[in-house]
Amino acid sequence: MNAPANDEEDHGEVFLDETDALHVITIDDQDLPEADEELGSDGEAIDIRDADGEQRSDGESMDEADDSMHIFTGHTVACSPTDGTLVATGSGDDKGFLWRIGEGDWAFQLQGHENSVCSLAFSTDGQLLASGSLDGIVQIWDINSCNLKCTLDGPGGGIEWVRWHPRGHLVLAGSEDSTVWMWNADKSSFLNMFSGHGSSVTCGDFTPDGKTICTGSDDATLRIWNPRSGENIHVVRGHPYHTDGLTCLTITSDSTLALTGSKDSSVHIVNITTGKNRTAAVTDRTATAATEQNAEQQLLLKSLEQNSNSSSSPLEQNADQQQQSKSNRKSADAQITKANSNQNRSSPWAATGGMDQKLIVWDLQHSLPRCTCEHEEGVACLSWLGSSKYVATGCVDGKVRVWDSLSGDCVRIYSGHSDAIQSLAVSANGDFLVSVSIDGTARVFEIAEFQ
Repeated sequence: MNAPANDEEDHGEVFLDETDALHVITIDDQDLPEADEELGSDGEAIDIRDADGEQRSDGESMDEADDSMHIFTGHTVACSPTDGTLVATGSGDDKGFLWRIGEGDWAFQLQGHENSVCSLAFSTDGQLLASGSLDGIVQIWDINSCNLKCTLDGPGGGIEWVRWHPRGHLVLAGSEDSTVWMWNADKSSFLNMFSGHGSSVTCGDFTPDGKTICTGSDDATLRIWNPRSGENIHVVRGHPYHTDGLTCLTITSDSTLALTGSKDSSVHIVNITTGKNRTAAVTDRTATAATEQNAEQQLLLKSLEQNSNSSSSPLEQNADQQQQSKSNRKSADAQITKANSNQNRSSPWAATGGMDQKLIVWDLQHSLPRCTCEHEEGVACLSWLGSSKYVATGCVDGKVRVWDSLSGDCVRIYSGHSDAIQSLAVSANGDFLVSVSIDGTARVFEIAEFQ
């Protein structure tokens, strides 16, 4: 006779039916988590939503929202001043492109450069495009025919920037070989070479009246030139001016003042006519100084001291080291615009941004800061949105932010890029903002609401 099986004996598979249930609990379907919810450590459902409040799908639960309406390729960007959808971008693979916002099936490649296309600029009338490359060549493109009009050479180093005369087809370019070159693009002819800087010419432009040229260099000097004769009218250098290389330069619309930013974390305002350093701002590590001092200027100096780390932290490196090096030098940015036309102001306002994570907006006429806008990471570039009160900043965290310059409030954050923003450009009709990033993409954001 077999002994009875004990509790530990293996009976194979065991099946349960309703009669085996000890207690039944009824659960409402509403208590169950949805597919786009996650459970927290306490078992409670966590609703996953994006920045606009929309629920994210399963595949987006860990991804950043993308607010762009068009994506292309590029590291540098320029928008046509006359065509609201035409954009030019250049990249580190020796290529440049013309393309149209909203027309993903059309693009024209700018061929011929042998190194990174690092600077692009449309002529004021929108008829020509200049592309500057680290190969030391500037190419001029006819926009109507999309043909290469001419190739301009001469510089012995890479092109840092290109600019057009405000009322003609004269093109100006700064080079890594410490020189500045000017050509007539219509005649494909060399006009002048401006020599005197002791290092790479990192920034420059014509004054809005077209009568003067201002250039800034990594040698910590600002030089003011006569474009016709090539004469160096003024050299601004030494105490109390910048102690390190210039990263950016912009000029007031009346052609009287140049605002310069530097790797030494300071911003200076120079009288273009006299060449005098009108005001200065330095970090808290150095004494503040100015050649012309009065109560109003001292207020401006105090406000600018807030930019205490404008370019001390470089952007993260990527595969294109040469292109990234240029971004590091330009990590502080400054730009001047006329005041909001709706407010009927005639005085110039200024905006500066830097690696200290701040955008500062101030009124130059009254030498008073308007507001300081705090960021989560450094400000790599900025642009006023037309003649409106809004300023857009491109940041190291890959975000594009729009600020109200009157209140200092951040009114919109655009996401989509996965790495630091390098440049911003606004379309001619004011409907679009184009940003380019170290991630190699150009993204278009709709900004019509900020006109």
